Amino acid sequence: MCNHLSLEKQSLVLTSLVEGNSIRSIERICDVHRDTIMRLMVRAGEKASELHDIYMRDLNLKTVQADEIWCYVAKKQKHLKKDETDDPFLGDQYVFVALDADTKLVPVYTIGKRNGTTAYQFIYELAIRINSRIQLSTDSFRPYFNVVDSVFGIDIDYAQIHKQYGNEPGGEKRYSPAQIIGIDIIPLLGRPNVNNISTSYVERQNLTMRMQMRRFTRLTNGFSKKFKNLVASVHLHFFHYNFMRIHRSLRVTPAMEANVSKHLWTWGELLNFNGKMVA
Repeated sequence: MCNHLSLEKQSLVLTSLVEGNSIRSIERICDVHRDTIMRLMVRAGEKASELHDIYMRDLNLKTVQADEIWCYVAKKQKHLKKDETDDPFLGDQYVFVALDADTKLVPVYTIGKRNGTTAYQFIYELAIRINSRIQLSTDSFRPYFNVVDSVFGIDIDYAQIHKQYGNEPGGEKRYSPAQIIGIDIIPLLGRPNVNNISTSYVERQNLTMRMQMRRFTRLTNGFSKKFKNLVASVHLHFFHYNFMRIHRSLRVTPAMEANVSKHLWTWGELLNFNGKMVA
């Protein structure tokens, strides 16, 4: 069990996790068995999810950007066997992320397959957590329009950004995105302000995720072996991002900037969280 660890040691392990260290490197650095590290991550992730659900309510947001980031569990989708392809917890997974451009708060994130079902869960979750009219910018993922229209109706200003990519000469395999050769901005619902149609901030958050969660690092063997571990890692990341990490441009945490919380949280507060909101 991880409960025998001192709070100082638990805090060190959790900090190492959200700073992008691998499980085995943390095992060596902290002298804590990897199974204990995993149990602590799952327990803290469950607490983080509960806290997020309680605090991210009645939000007053204005300009929201949304994007998806790819990862996988156990093996990539193309390597799944025939009897594995229908398992929603194996293969390619996507984290749908919404970010408020003003406060940098991440009010909603959803983990699942990149399909209409997950897109609906994501947009519906966003709708029930805000109490203001927002301007939403997304990429041109096909299900978004119908989902946003269905969930928000006329109570939103919505636009998509469609990026056109060039082909790499020679067809060589590449490990970085192709060159962008054109961008189309497409207003779809309401009256979105053209100057605020962007996904730049949320795309930068995707880079932060790849840097600070080892299982998102490309071309390594640090990928998630179990879906529940991926979920716990994501919960932990966004708790740390929203409530613990001082944003350089804000000089406070996103949660403080958005008036969701009034203080800088600690790992001890998370681990001892009892389901009741505090200032």
